[in-house]
Amino acid sequence: MKNYYLLVVTNEVGIYLFCQMPRVKKASKRVSSGNHPSLELKKLGARIKALRLAKGYTNYENFAFENNIPRAQFGRYERGEDLRYSSFLRVIRALGVTQKEFFEEGFD
Repeated sequence: MKNYYLLVVTNEVGIYLFCQMPRVKKASKRVSSGNHPSLELKKLGARIKALRLAKGYTNYENFAFENNIPRAQFGRYERGEDLRYSSFLRVIRALGVTQKEFFEEGFD
């Protein structure tokens, strides 16, 4: 049985009724296997992180600071969140690789 909550508030102007309905859980989104854009972005983020670690930076914040890239934004790139092409070019320049070298490993 679902619980509904009713709150009655009165003042000099009138009576107000507030009803709070129970929260409904959202269905989880299923990601099919294959070339889904979010999966490709995860690969991109993993490759960025691997190259940063290979350069000897154990902390992404230090790498971002030294290369004049916003720290929070760089962290999102490594987690596989969307990034613009111009930002991608800035990151790979900071990593010291070309686009061809970047995509040599981890991509089909």
